[in-house]
Amino acid sequence: MGFSCGIVGLPNVGKSTLFNALTAAGVEASNYPFCTIEPNIGIVPVPDHRLDTIAGILQSPRVIPTTIEFVDIAGLVRGASRGEGLGNQFLARVREVDAIAHVVRCFEDPNVVHVDGSIDPKRDIEVVEAELLLKDLETVERRLADTEKRAKSGDRKIRQEAAFLARVRDHLGEGRFARFVTTQGAEEEACLTEMHLLTAKPQMYVCNVLERDVASEPDTVRTVRAIAAREGAEVVCVSAGVEAEIAELLPEERGAYLAELGLAESGLARVIRSGYALLQLVTFFTANAKELRAWTVRRGTAAPEAAGVIHSDFARGFIRAEVIRVEDLARLGSEHAVKESGLLHVEGHDYVVQDGDLILFRFNV
Repeated sequence: MGFSCGIVGLPNVGKSTLFNALTAAGVEASNYPFCTIEPNIGIVPVPDHRLDTIAGILQSPRVIPTTIEFVDIAGLVRGASRGEGLGNQFLARVREVDAIAHVVRCFEDPNVVHVDGSIDPKRDIEVVEAELLLKDLETVERRLADTEKRAKSGDRKIRQEAAFLARVRDHLGEGRFARFVTTQGAEEEACLTEMHLLTAKPQMYVCNVLERDVASEPDTVRTVRAIAAREGAEVVCVSAGVEAEIAELLPEERGAYLAELGLAESGLARVIRSGYALLQLVTFFTANAKELRAWTVRRGTAAPEAAGVIHSDFARGFIRAEVIRVEDLARLGSEHAVKESGLLHVEGHDYVVQDGDLILFRFNV
């Protein structure tokens, strides 16, 4: 799994349209099947032109991309954290995702009624994020109440946890996201992580615009960018309508259609790229006689840990990693030529996997 992304937003912002379009566009990288696990969850392959390059050179009979999981959360409304609307029942599912894509309506359309009667990205963002904050506050207060009871035993660690939780409660109560809580030491960091707070997750804003605005930037998008800049969040500008049209086209027709709109890539590709940047992810590749496969790990992952993503035995019995850069393979045209040029690198336990590494792991168990 590459990463999972929960899609949140108010009703009628184009969230479900975008979800359906993005997941249907899963055939873009190749004819990989779109897999629906639940009605609101879709897994799609991550488009990566490097797979085609490697497969062409190595003549790989089977190509398996890394994937992204999209989770479509029912539209949130004011009071969702207290059970209003349908959104509340899905908030728990958001706790399990790696990142949040907050879809913001940045278009006028008299045929699509806005729940608050007008287009105001700043107001809409504040409504949704207030509900996420309130849900987090509820989670922290519940844990704090339990911890304070246990702290009566006099245990120093439990008292320290209670003090930290009180600090987090006050932080959230001031309207600040959990990801900006300052932790002191591994225990506080672990405590924060264990609660899976919604506002602790990295967030991107997906500005849904009209087709005519997809290659430009209307004032509504600039408003969102200003908010994102203060929060250190990513911004992606897409048109759910355009993405729906792309999903209906044959793969070979999509490039020309995007070019007509002045776009170099689809909204799916932009969402994925922003998500990778947000989560500091990198992709590496493995290949054998049967298949070529892409894998995703966090930036800074050492070779044995990356090997463990493939199989725990690879990590346990790790000996070395034989690494080829995809750009070297593409430039020289064969593994043999890469080796002859001295560009195959043999790396040990301390090697940090880089984006674009083609790796053969040697292990013994």
